[in-house]
Amino acid sequence: MSFQLPEVLTNISGETYGVVGLVAAITVIAKLSQGPNLDAFPSVGSNTWLGSWWAGFKYLTNAQNYKSAPFKIAEPHRWTVILSNHKHLEELTRASDKELSSAQAINDQVQIEYTLGPEVLHNPYHVSVVRLRLTRNLEGLYPEIRDEIVTSLAEVLDLRGNEWKCVSALSSIEKVICRTTNRVFVGLPLCRNPDWIDLNIRLAARFTKVPQGIMRAVKLLGPIIEERQKYVHEYGAMWDDKPNDLLSWLMEEAEGPELTPEHLTTRVLGVNFAAIHTSSNSFTQALFYLAGNPQYIRPLREEVEGIVEKEGWSKVALSKMRKVDSFLKECQRIEGISVAALTRKALKDFTFSDGTFIPKGTSIAVASRSLHYERNFYSNPEVFEPFRFAHMDEESEKHQFTSTTTEYLAFGHGRQAWYSLSSDFLYPGRFFAANELKSMLAHIVVTYDVQLEDNARYPASLRIGSLIAANPRAKVMFRNRVD
Repeated sequence: MSFQLPEVLTNISGETYGVVGLVAAITVIAKLSQGPNLDAFPSVGSNTWLGSWWAGFKYLTNAQNYKSAPFKIAEPHRWTVILSNHKHLEELTRASDKELSSAQAINDQVQIEYTLGPEVLHNPYHVSVVRLRLTRNLEGLYPEIRDEIVTSLAEVLDLRGNEWKCVSALSSIEKVICRTTNRVFVGLPLCRNPDWIDLNIRLAARFTKVPQGIMRAVKLLGPIIEERQKYVHEYGAMWDDKPNDLLSWLMEEAEGPELTPEHLTTRVLGVNFAAIHTSSNSFTQALFYLAGNPQYIRPLREEVEGIVEKEGWSKVALSKMRKVDSFLKECQRIEGISVAALTRKALKDFTFSDGTFIPKGTSIAVASRSLHYERNFYSNPEVFEPFRFAHMDEESEKHQFTSTTTEYLAFGHGRQAWYSLSSDFLYPGRFFAANELKSMLAHIVVTYDVQLEDNARYPASLRIGSLIAANPRAKVMFRNRVD
């Protein structure tokens, strides 16, 4: 049976599409014209919105250095001022939330008020829950994290004997990340529920579908919430066998209407969105580099086996895996998830120390990709050197995966450090993410052999505006380790 478009669509003429496109373009241009006056900043490529949009992001992606003053580029619904020197970067990270807001910047991007609801935007109590409770519990939760990584990889890959198997890299990693993350967020058995996994992965890919997803999610998570609330009512806040997970922590901190299953579910979905999207993309890129450079598997394998023999599988063991740590950090330096970081929105007029004036309402960001390729900071910056950071000062924490500096912005920098897309506002859990990714890489190198498809070239990342995404169609070959 051949697929046919609905009649209402087949009857639309080319002229109608043209009119719709023209109206959309006029709407965008009108919206841009209503923004703050940014005439003081030069436009990259063109002074027109369309010309600057194309040239600006091409410039951000390809340029290796930014020595000039701030400039502006056009995004689909606004102009963004791009900062390009360290002085501005340092002052930006020191600015208060009341001056330059990360939360308002991410709200402009994903419209939190309309997707997750105004309560999440104006009462982000989940931020402190993730930052404090999740980080403090990492060591105790590590056995569960590792168990889910081992189990989910075995089930998702479903290998037979020593035969090679070709799998879709991104979709496979998304399942593993989703299961492992939710082992800590909502626990067993829901973290392994196919409907829960599918729902959260779909929302991570299409965040605009959150309102519909919430109704579907409440059917799955709601009964668990109600059961836990019943136990609290009957046995007290610290009842026996109380799960130690994100859901429990949120329930302890929530007040009033935030205690309803709908509101608690919304918080869990919001944190899931940020965690799954960023971690899946980051690890898939690392997997591509591992598969494309199999010569690095042995030194990684030797490091992991040597440390695990002494320390066992533990958070302490992970902290000693400098090559594993460096491999992931170098992948983020080379690729990352965006060519720009530290996006902020000016809530009031702001002036940098050199006199650069940012009008209220302006969106600003830092050209992170140029810093990651800066020759003053990195030798041969265009070359992938997986153990680059492991060879640096071993006593310095500055070179660890989770460390942020003005030269390395994969996790952002300053008080609101996290990935530039998800922002500290939605998910400030970079230490959990780093432990999760390091555990996955360590387990893969000691358990499997990995390579790209025969004669396949390295799958280039996709560029979508300022964002960098792992190629969703690329495949990787796995087999059970044979040596």
